Amino acid sequence: MREEHRLTELSSGVRVVTESMDSVRSAALGFWIGTGSGFEDADRAGLSHLLEHMLFRGTARYESLEIDQIFDGMGAEINAGTGKETTSVYSRVLDVHLERAFDVMADMVWRPKIADEDLSQEREIVLEEIAMYEDDPQDRVFDVLGEATFGDHPLGRAIIGTREVVAGTPAAEIRDFHAARYTTGNVVVAAAGSIDHDRIVELVQQTLGDTVRPGGALEPLAVPGGAVARRRFLAKETEQYHVALGAPGIARDDERRFALRVLDNVLGGTSSSRLFQEVREQRGLAYSVYSFTGSYAGTGQVGLYLGTRPDNVKTALQVVGTELDKLLADGITAEELDRSKENVKGRVVLALESTTARMNRLGSSVLADMPILTVDDVVERIDAVTLDDVAALARELYAPERLSAAGIGGDETVYRTALEAVSPTLAEAA
Repeated sequence: MREEHRLTELSSGVRVVTESMDSVRSAALGFWIGTGSGFEDADRAGLSHLLEHMLFRGTARYESLEIDQIFDGMGAEINAGTGKETTSVYSRVLDVHLERAFDVMADMVWRPKIADEDLSQEREIVLEEIAMYEDDPQDRVFDVLGEATFGDHPLGRAIIGTREVVAGTPAAEIRDFHAARYTTGNVVVAAAGSIDHDRIVELVQQTLGDTVRPGGALEPLAVPGGAVARRRFLAKETEQYHVALGAPGIARDDERRFALRVLDNVLGGTSSSRLFQEVREQRGLAYSVYSFTGSYAGTGQVGLYLGTRPDNVKTALQVVGTELDKLLADGITAEELDRSKENVKGRVVLALESTTARMNRLGSSVLADMPILTVDDVVERIDAVTLDDVAALARELYAPERLSAAGIGGDETVYRTALEAVSPTLAEAA
């Protein structure tokens, strides 16, 4: 698998990173912007997400419907996403359509209209999205956990934002927000597939024109050190109780991230993992149960989730508590270590057969000032993970006194009582 990425930083500050893949006829293209909910104070909670929506409402050259028609006519889709620390606008097109797609996407990113009449309509769409999200406890519980884990820090808030900010922010303020965040030093253009690096650089220069906004990457807000165990519950009539446990994790540049991937796989990241086997397969206590990780600048998150009926909540969390105790006391076995390593390596290699996955890796890595590791580099680091590495990380990150809890269901007493099986102190936490 050939991996030869090229990186160019233009005088405007825009960084261009590409990887050519000779065996494909498509190209994945993305604009990566360093803004997300983690950079927003409470008065602006959700503006990155609302602005992402407004990019699709047209520019001076392209109306909203015209953008849809252009990409439909190319047999392609254009999409976008907002995260805690990034916003991305991306598409995958046939190589013969790359320049046309680039022209439209660049205009959307650099020169969106953000008109009052368009904002009124898009507000209603985002408010419907918020309502849909609030109706889905299986998604919402993760934001409840975020608030429990990170407290008042922006990383603890929902990416989607609040009704008050979405409904009350005028178009002029969103235009100012765009000008301040979509600076040329805070944007990375990434492409992978049937592309030519030098031509992508030329396209960036041509489509940027005189739209140069000085400014570099935003500084993330400092995260308080240590972990404070908090308990949160949202009362809602549901068929299941949705429960998530979590704690601060490790930063994205922490070399232990490879050991964490191995650990996460063993705990709950695969169908042969401990939580999946013990909670679901052996006892039938849940349909959905898994562990997860996330990483940011300066911190991260580890956690697990399960959804179960009211009469199973206590038993399910007893099993979770037992598995966490065993993990902290004994670590993992040599067999689990080997199987998890092979799983992680397989996922990495298989993912990189996709032009979109390669583009995502390039854009997110350069935007975060992370090195772009080759597959051989990644495999070497995964192979180097030891049983002691995993055991030490488990004891540090999953210690009961560090864990916060989030729950959604009908009766907080049921939830609170069940938490005692994981950590007696957590059941009494504020």
